[in-house]
Amino acid sequence: MLNYIWLALVVGAVIIGGWTNQLKEVTDRSLEMAKYAVVDIALPLVGIMALWLGIMRLAERAGLVALLARLLRPLLRRLFADVPPDHPAMGSMLMNMAANILGLGNAATPLGLRAMADLETLNPRPGTATNAMCTFLAINTGSIQLIPVTAIAILAANQSVNPTAIVGTALIATACGATWAVTTAKVLEKLPWFRLPSLPAPPSDPSGDTAAETESETEKTANNRQQTSPAQPENRQAVVKEAASLQPLSAWRMTVLVVFLLFFAGLFVYLAFPGVFGRELSEAAASQTVFVRVVGAISLLSVPFMLSIFPLYAALRGVKIYEEFVDGAKEGFEVAVRIIPYLVAILVAIGMFRAAGGIDLLSRALAPALQAVGFPTDLLPLVLMRPLSGSGTLGIFTELVKQFGPDSLIARMGGTIFGSTETTFYVLAVYFGSVGIKRTRHAVLTGLSTDLVAVVVAIIVCRLMFG
Repeated sequence: MLNYIWLALVVGAVIIGGWTNQLKEVTDRSLEMAKYAVVDIALPLVGIMALWLGIMRLAERAGLVALLARLLRPLLRRLFADVPPDHPAMGSMLMNMAANILGLGNAATPLGLRAMADLETLNPRPGTATNAMCTFLAINTGSIQLIPVTAIAILAANQSVNPTAIVGTALIATACGATWAVTTAKVLEKLPWFRLPSLPAPPSDPSGDTAAETESETEKTANNRQQTSPAQPENRQAVVKEAASLQPLSAWRMTVLVVFLLFFAGLFVYLAFPGVFGRELSEAAASQTVFVRVVGAISLLSVPFMLSIFPLYAALRGVKIYEEFVDGAKEGFEVAVRIIPYLVAILVAIGMFRAAGGIDLLSRALAPALQAVGFPTDLLPLVLMRPLSGSGTLGIFTELVKQFGPDSLIARMGGTIFGSTETTFYVLAVYFGSVGIKRTRHAVLTGLSTDLVAVVVAIIVCRLMFG
């Protein structure tokens, strides 16, 4: 499906640009987006990837990832039935989901790419997305986010009386979207159109050794892929086993860990419940509910906590933290380079279509039908842009807030939609591109339908609460 969508964006941009006399804008935008994909996205991603993959390496070596995976094993086994319960992919996916829930986009993407690399080691059909990959992408495109920080910041910057009013509506919309995403992925993977192709049958051998030879070749191929893939410099199953053999924490080391955890617990109380320390609240903080302050404190402390607790715990268990961090960070550059062609392809197509006026044309064409069913036509450009471009959607949302006011129904609907949907095509390009997946199966349909469900729920809930 992604092949046809990409072709429609490129050819449609040229046709529309020729019709509207904007071919020069289309050409300039294609070159600009090609540069943007490499200079502004891929290269900065190198450092972020290096940081988080190094931290993930420490978490694996210390056994933390395996521990987290065991705690949520019943849920993960239901979602990813074809992934072994003790496989490193379980821990990587769990870390990515946690980062998404907390709104930690800079951490979620590297952790998600690591999870895709882990899932690829189980893929017997290179180039074709597995059921687990499609389900994981569905969870990312419909990921539950506790606080839509960016949308709240835009409302607050425009002097909203209650910028956090959209927290509840966004949470409801994104929860419905996530539920729809997982359900749809599980249903579509069983349909004939999206079912995985059968593996080629092994050639017959009169000697009777065909099965054993085929099994040996399969194991050899899997091992080679684990050892030679840039994102998998070594067999990570061995890393997990090595972590399991680490010595338990001694009494003094456990004391150090507990004191450190208590320090962060104190910081959390200081930020979420300032009255406990007699701290006076600012006017903006006083208008926030306890729930918002709690989630805000968690979001603020999450990254510093992970950047410090993983190295500390690994050091207390005897891991050579600097060496292991560097080994893990080496993967960042290789992954970022590998996704460049996919980023260029999707961002150039999106940029051309937008420069040609395709979004405006679609908005005008669909407006009468949507208006007949009660859909606010002012939101249509934002809805059409959301799966294509995060920055473009942010710009449209900002204009809506300025035009209608930060506390208007349109602004709150837009903020709810922005906080409960995802840039589906960007996510698909980056995640699948990192492991060379070209046949995406039902992932595109699942992601787009999830965005649609979240939009519909957002509009209904906002009408009920603010209308």
